[in-house]
Amino acid sequence: MTHITHKISGPVRYGWAWAIAFILLLAAGRDLRAQGPKVLPFTAKSEVVFKELSPDFCWFHPRVAPLPGYGKDGGPAVIMTIQKHLSADDHYSGMYFLRTDDLGKTWTAPTEIPELAWQKGEDNETIAVCDVTPGWHAHSGKLVAIGIKLRYSQQGGQLTDKPRSHECAYATYDPKTNKWTAWKMLAMPETDGKFFLLAPGCVQWLEQPDGSLLVPTYFRGPAESGRYSTTVLHCSFNGQELKYLKHGDEIGTDSGRGLYEPSLAVLQGKYFLTLRNDSAAYVTTSTDGLKYAPIKKWTFDDGKDLGSYNTQAHWLSHSDGLLLCYTRRGANNDHIPRNRAPIFVAQINPVTLQVLRHTEQKLLPERGVMLGNFGAAAITQHESWVTDAEYVFGTKPNPKGADGSTWLGRVVWSNPNKMVE
Repeated sequence: MTHITHKISGPVRYGWAWAIAFILLLAAGRDLRAQGPKVLPFTAKSEVVFKELSPDFCWFHPRVAPLPGYGKDGGPAVIMTIQKHLSADDHYSGMYFLRTDDLGKTWTAPTEIPELAWQKGEDNETIAVCDVTPGWHAHSGKLVAIGIKLRYSQQGGQLTDKPRSHECAYATYDPKTNKWTAWKMLAMPETDGKFFLLAPGCVQWLEQPDGSLLVPTYFRGPAESGRYSTTVLHCSFNGQELKYLKHGDEIGTDSGRGLYEPSLAVLQGKYFLTLRNDSAAYVTTSTDGLKYAPIKKWTFDDGKDLGSYNTQAHWLSHSDGLLLCYTRRGANNDHIPRNRAPIFVAQINPVTLQVLRHTEQKLLPERGVMLGNFGAAAITQHESWVTDAEYVFGTKPNPKGADGSTWLGRVVWSNPNKMVE
């Protein structure tokens, strides 16, 4: 047998070597990408703030915001806004609040805010505000609460027959005077057209370095069959008045009712927007908070669908990473409407926009009923909080344990969150 040997020398030999090295480098890059970001260690635990059972209402929309320096020993006080879900679907009371000055060891009872109570409209309808998210505005030293103004019939049904039936409502709380302002409405263009209904409800908004706000919102025109689109409003705020400056991309889909209940977060200069849809949850990113990449469905890092649908998701931002808070299928929870309990938290990969499955933890429990619309906020450098309430009416607890509890889920960081002063 004759052996034929080819001698490789000179530049050709080194070319092969460089090619092999380049292939190995690409493979290593793919491995690093697949591995995702450095894991951000945290622990998750939950506790009950208060509980109340009633046949006439359940507590709903509990969301918190810190008041830096106004709590015990120079720490933050925390305000929780909350309201009653009445017997009709999506029929809400005026606004209440609770306060803790010792990071949740003790709380005041729910206290009604007279300035934020129901009002009567010009046609004798009820004017209310729901889906409220409070947040601290550092430039003005005030808490700002943003939600949706809406109109109710005498039977509690929502009225959407007129422009601005849904619009951006906001109020402020001054911790120095312990006073709330009445609701004010954000003046918007095109209220006879694309912004016929404007709904910044159940959203997470951001204060920019210059004190202006980025407020995600969903909207639609006058057609009853129209789908919702999402955009981000850029607004100025001087401590008293919120003014519309411009809005960003109008993000839509042909699926279901469209895209709605968006929440916004920022990590190392990159903006992340999570969006609700009837059949799935979506995510997109931006470099300026206004112009966004095409949306993609939320998945785990193994490529499988996250299983979150027809409900909201929110963010917990940390200087070293970003967590998503969500509900999903696949948790032995098919008996819960829309699988809306338990509530999970998990870190995301900010490059691939996937949820890191191995970081997922249950934060708020499933006890036989769905959890309502929830909130998520940074409180100190060491803790971020998620709050929700059990959707249960009556005088007796659910056999699986739901007893009208309003929950506080604490995410305790192993590393300080440098995004919090």
